[in-house]
Amino acid sequence: MNRETTNRIRFVIEDVVPPILRDSRLFKRVASLAWGDHISHLARFRERAPFLSAAEYEQLYRQHPRVHEGTDNSEACIRKITAEIRGSSVCDVGCGTGALLKRIRSANPALERLAGVDFAIDDAAAIDGVEYVAAKIEELPFSDGEFDTVVCTHVIEHILDYRRAISELRRIARQRVIIVVPREREYRYTFNPHFNFFPYTHSFLRAMHPVPERHECIDIGRDIFYREDKS
Repeated sequence: MNRETTNRIRFVIEDVVPPILRDSRLFKRVASLAWGDHISHLARFRERAPFLSAAEYEQLYRQHPRVHEGTDNSEACIRKITAEIRGSSVCDVGCGTGALLKRIRSANPALERLAGVDFAIDDAAAIDGVEYVAAKIEELPFSDGEFDTVVCTHVIEHILDYRRAISELRRIARQRVIIVVPREREYRYTFNPHFNFFPYTHSFLRAMHPVPERHECIDIGRDIFYREDKS
């Protein structure tokens, strides 16, 4: 399933279905027809967020069904990201399968260095020309300003200490930081293990405080695209 299809489904269950039904046991039972007990596991996962061990956190992500084909990004987001790359080196933090890295390289053939970071999915390790590093976003094993552009898509919503994660993205970027998060509201029962929810662009800008003067924050479909320049 691609992102465009899931966005249409999200529109119905997030914006059309009223909250009183969305948080009800009736919705849980209907959702369980598709995902079984995993719906309950996701609800408990969020409820226990401040108390989860590293092992519990990693186990859920390794067991979580892969919904999208290759990437969580829509085609519109991918085109926007690839057009906004600056400099000769790029790091994709939370690179997953490496699908976005391939598109970045295809659209920017002059890139000299391409790196991918993930802690649960190591598919990108098999891509020629990509430096793959297994690490968590809160502790990136790179020097200050090591990459011209740092990209992070569909990751911040998963991170409990998201301010620390954002600080790390800013630290390793020399020129530009690009972040994409889903534009969504929180409900008790969902199909994803998200901790943070950003229903509006200004919701996400609060997470990015302090916001530099040179930035862009816009809606792209049901996602929020954010870009900031270091200088």
